[in-house]
Amino acid sequence: MARPQRKAFDRPDETRKIDRGTVDVVELDTGSVMRTTFQPGWRWSESVRPVVGGESCQVDHFGYCVSGRLHVQMNNGEELDVQPGDAVRIPPGHDAWVVGDEPYVGVDFTGGARYAKPGG
Repeated sequence: MARPQRKAFDRPDETRKIDRGTVDVVELDTGSVMRTTFQPGWRWSESVRPVVGGESCQVDHFGYCVSGRLHVQMNNGEELDVQPGDAVRIPPGHDAWVVGDEPYVGVDFTGGARYAKPGG
C-alpha cells in the first residue's frame, strides 16, 4: 500500500555541484525530484557538458520555474524562454543558459536520476 511521503530540499538525499550551479535531489518511492539552482553566467554547454560529455543535454525535463529566467535552444534551432510560474517540458537535445542577473531555480520531476552525473 502506498504511503504519504515528504522530503525537504533543505536536506537532499544527494547534492551535485556543477560550475555556477547546484542540483539537489530527493528520492521518493515513486522517483526522484530535483531542484536546480543556476547562477547568472550558468550555461549547460559550459557548466554541465564537462561533467557528462556530449554535444547537448540529453535529459528530458518536465518541471516548474520557481524564480529567475532561462533560455533554451534546441538542436533543431527551436527556442524557448522560461520565466517564474512556467511549467516546462524540455526534450533531450538542447543547450540552456541563465538570462539576467537573478539565479534560476527550477524543480524537475523527470531528470533527477541522471542530470549532471557522469554518463548522464
